[in-house]
Amino acid sequence: MAKFNPTKLSLFFLPLLVSLLSAAAAAVRRHPLDSLSPDEFDLIRSLITDSLPNPSTTNVTFQYVALADPNKQSLLSWHSNPKTPPPPRRAAATVRYNSATHEILIDLGKKAIISNRVYSGPAYAPFTFEEQFAAAALPPSHPPFAAAMKKRGLKMEEVVCACFSVGWFGEKRKQKRTVKVQCYYLDGSVNLYMRPVEGVTVTVDLDQMKIIGFRDRYEAPIPKADGTDYRESMLKPPFLPPLNGIKMVQPEGPSFRVNGHSISWSNWKLHVGFDERAGPIISLASIYDIEKQKHRQVLYRAFISELFVPYMDLTQEWSYRTFFDSGEYGFGQCAVPLEPLRDCPENAVFMDTYMAAGDGRPVKMPNTFCIFERHAGDIMWRHTEGTIPNRVVRETRPEVSLVVRMVAAVGNYDYIVDWEFKQSGSIIANVGLTGLLEVRASKYTHSDQIKEEVYGALISENTIGVRHDHFLIYHLDLDIDGGLNSFVKSNLRTVRLPSSESPRKSYWTVVSETAKTEADARIKFGSQAAELGVVNPNRRTRLGNPVGYRLIPKSAAGPLMSVDDYPQIRAAFTNYDVWVTPYNSSEKWASGPYTDQSRGDDTLATWSLRNREIEEKDIVMWYTMGFHHVPCQEDFPLMPTLSSGFELRPTNFFESNPVLKATPPRPINCSICPL
Repeated sequence: MAKFNPTKLSLFFLPLLVSLLSAAAAAVRRHPLDSLSPDEFDLIRSLITDSLPNPSTTNVTFQYVALADPNKQSLLSWHSNPKTPPPPRRAAATVRYNSATHEILIDLGKKAIISNRVYSGPAYAPFTFEEQFAAAALPPSHPPFAAAMKKRGLKMEEVVCACFSVGWFGEKRKQKRTVKVQCYYLDGSVNLYMRPVEGVTVTVDLDQMKIIGFRDRYEAPIPKADGTDYRESMLKPPFLPPLNGIKMVQPEGPSFRVNGHSISWSNWKLHVGFDERAGPIISLASIYDIEKQKHRQVLYRAFISELFVPYMDLTQEWSYRTFFDSGEYGFGQCAVPLEPLRDCPENAVFMDTYMAAGDGRPVKMPNTFCIFERHAGDIMWRHTEGTIPNRVVRETRPEVSLVVRMVAAVGNYDYIVDWEFKQSGSIIANVGLTGLLEVRASKYTHSDQIKEEVYGALISENTIGVRHDHFLIYHLDLDIDGGLNSFVKSNLRTVRLPSSESPRKSYWTVVSETAKTEADARIKFGSQAAELGVVNPNRRTRLGNPVGYRLIPKSAAGPLMSVDDYPQIRAAFTNYDVWVTPYNSSEKWASGPYTDQSRGDDTLATWSLRNREIEEKDIVMWYTMGFHHVPCQEDFPLMPTLSSGFELRPTNFFESNPVLKATPPRPINCSICPL
């Protein structure tokens, strides 16, 4: 019999013990709002597949997997006192098997499924990459499609295809889960979107993963490949004059600190999460008040809830193209790795994230976010006083801000999403649109030839840039100084004066209205001048003003489609620029929890019809930012970035200018600068 050796036994179990302790420590350190980790994705996949009657033979697609929102009050209690237990950590998974959509809630701590509910509505969850790629690969093996390509003289190996959601246009019966597949021709260019194979449409049943429809309606010349490539290595002279080198140096490292997904910088603290539908989620943003000597709550949670992109081309191959990039394609799922020195400056710190693949396995997404301090030569504040005799007073402070960035490449478009935090207390959300246009191949080579409606502009020979919109709606859960908030509309009104009172004939004044119900807070910009703010009526400054933040849009663009048009019914959240609703954890997605083939019957617009009370409540402000895109030749072959955004700016939140005592960055001795 072998002799018992405790040393060998301890050496055998030591690695396992260390692993278990490390996992336990990681679980303890994990913030309740941290995105799901690889081990949690593995657990979710295992629990769900093991729960199936026939796991080995059942085809399961994980369409959306995310951290389930914890109870808000429980989270805030933990946040204010981390010694209290955090709320239970749970995950929500939308999976499809046996041609049914299942909503599954999982307790990650208990490693158990809490509920499994079958969704029976008419719409569907976001597409996975895997099923999009599989559907796009079907046409070349379809004989009618092969014949259509041969008829056009195209080499099949140079044909690539992409999937498009089919929308909803008044159908009464629930439709199959389908996509349209449109194809493009490479042959000398990687800019496939500038070389569409026009007139051919393939319809694919995603559940059966087979072609159920084909149409070859007409032919159009494929635009030439010359001049469409945008790769640096493929561009030929002449080039713009080169710039001298620019270097962003912080020899002492950045001024911010990253602990997991929590960030602290200057007077700000916040948490950055990731969701495969929303992308970046900013949570628990608070700012330090140097007078009150404490952090004060500003924002509970903010994210892009939906991105609606309807095209204005009414031809058969285009009329259905009314895309919901979050609810149909997963805006976060489309995040791309950020490239150091190109996408983000030299002083940036990068953050990886994870998401679930179609089979539920975790997929690492490197460099999803970059965090950096922006020092772009902007001025925080300044004044030169020359009125005092024999004296000039000059004071100025440079602007330095913190930026959290993500880029999502949703098909042809790249969206640059920035959340910027200023020492003054302002939060700026900005979105930049770049990438490639969706174009339609055409017979026209000169604008003088066009005598009909072509739904766009000729931006190159045989290339019509189709008119379209981009509407991004933000979910902004402001918690100003905690507690209950109200929405205030301050109307700027002209007052006429009798001629005897003043040489002036008019002035403007402010008349404030506090919204009592949701209907009071639906705002369309342009109807009258107004300032919009969220205030805490139970917290006031020493001068008696309620503390608050106001919304400052950079631009305004509302929908131009008729309200009874089916895409507009589905996107009715764009009917107003601003909405305010009482907080409800189930009301996250402005287009509804299920968007593919949705009918507009479970959206922000329908929730708001209940006209609930919002005065002195826990409220959410929704802001829609719009772009009307009229293409032009400068958008070819790739468009320069077009940006817009908004600012959340403190308004009577502080007792006075909070950056009066801001300290400029220390001068750098460049003898220690890295090369």
